[in-house]
Amino acid sequence: MSPPRRTLRAALCAWVAVIAASSATAARAATELLVYTALEADQLKAYQSAFEAANPDVKIRWVRDSTGIVTAKLLAEKANPQADVVMGLAATSLMLLDKEGLLLPYAPKGLEKVKPGMRDPADPPKWVGMDVWSSAICFNTVEAAKRGLKPPASWADLLDPAYRGQITMPNPASSGTGFLMVSAWLQLMGEERGWAFMDALHQNVAAYTHSGSKPCRQAGAGEYVIGLSFEYRANKTKKDGAPIAIILPKEGLGWDMEAIGIIKTTRKLEAAKKLVDWAVSEEANRLYAQNFAIVALPGIASRLEHVPGDIEAMLIKNDFAWAAANRERILAEWTKRYDGKSEPRS
Repeated sequence: MSPPRRTLRAALCAWVAVIAASSATAARAATELLVYTALEADQLKAYQSAFEAANPDVKIRWVRDSTGIVTAKLLAEKANPQADVVMGLAATSLMLLDKEGLLLPYAPKGLEKVKPGMRDPADPPKWVGMDVWSSAICFNTVEAAKRGLKPPASWADLLDPAYRGQITMPNPASSGTGFLMVSAWLQLMGEERGWAFMDALHQNVAAYTHSGSKPCRQAGAGEYVIGLSFEYRANKTKKDGAPIAIILPKEGLGWDMEAIGIIKTTRKLEAAKKLVDWAVSEEANRLYAQNFAIVALPGIASRLEHVPGDIEAMLIKNDFAWAAANRERILAEWTKRYDGKSEPRS
């Protein structure tokens, strides 16, 4: 004999209630990771969605700002760290955090596949690289034609008086892109010539922004002819239809790595390890490769659609240890000389 309908209905309702309760419990049980980042805002969603799909028991809560601001925040919180993980911050910043004793050694799954030059050489490492970002010039061809300006081919060309008031650049104290440019100039030219170059460049700069992306957006919108920025933002701005030429200066490109590390005071270590494991995975690197020409795993990256030339071949020989050790001194000197043209902080 079949059971009464009322009994079936009651059993079904009970089963649905159990499933709902289990789902609610699972949702409540998900560990929330507080992740400080300087990743571009338009990259966060894809990275978070992929990670959380692979790790449904962990949720990311981002605190995002420019590299210099995130670095300063982490250092200010040294006595009472708030973050669990730092992701997508410059390797030079992570080296500084390591020097201050803020990072936890951890060898993620798959570390052996990471390019040797894109990880902390310590064993186990305190940080692991994700991708490389490098300097690039965004040049508005329409506005340049109106003013009879020719595109620069080199950093030295930016000193042409014809560009006066038509260049915008990131403030290196706020922006990792700004710092990698300044560090590159000092390494390429030597300190005396490097500061002399920046003195002359300052005469042509209209404003220093607190974002590495903003100068390219400004050039793309025609606010200035030249925006000193980085290749991801240049490629995206061009792809979105802005009338810009992307120029890689012939002397060589300043660059840094976006990297990830665990804050040693985290109380959510297992969840933090899962994020670092994912960050060095092939899945993650394929996502990075949609934005950058160079990523941590070999054989994955491809050329960016609108960026001419071989970025990897144009990267300067970058002394990361020197850049990290001298960061505060360089920024203090830069601020003393040039901060008068910086935009107000929002």
